[in-house]
Amino acid sequence: MATETLTTGEVADQANVNVQTVRYYERRGLIPEPPRSSGGFRQYSPDHVSRIRFIKRAQELGFTLEEANELLQLRVTPEADRADVRAVAQDKIEEVEGKIRDLRRIRDTLDELVEACEGHGSTSECPILHAMEGPAGNGTSAIQE
Repeated sequence: MATETLTTGEVADQANVNVQTVRYYERRGLIPEPPRSSGGFRQYSPDHVSRIRFIKRAQELGFTLEEANELLQLRVTPEADRADVRAVAQDKIEEVEGKIRDLRRIRDTLDELVEACEGHGSTSECPILHAMEGPAGNGTSAIQE
């Protein structure tokens, strides 16, 4: 029984990505290079579609392409354990928590700067603009904390 083969466009459609994404994933080694027809056309399998969907879902959850590839490798490594997958996910949670803390700090700082700005008058005395004048890392304390 012959295995279903798909063109690059069909894989892209079924995985809900564009053709360039399929080719990029192939160049990066995220999906295996498919065999080619006698005419030189790539012949993808439904497994390629599943793998691309997996990668895209991992990205939606915040994983990088490298991390998605790590998860894919864990999926096919016989000696891998759920604990290995869990550790990767736990690392991602810690990274996300750090980003949330950073975003809250940024929001709080912006709240303080907006509160300090009367909203009228010369921009030369604007506390928001003054807070951004120094070099990165050497700005006002409001930006750093």
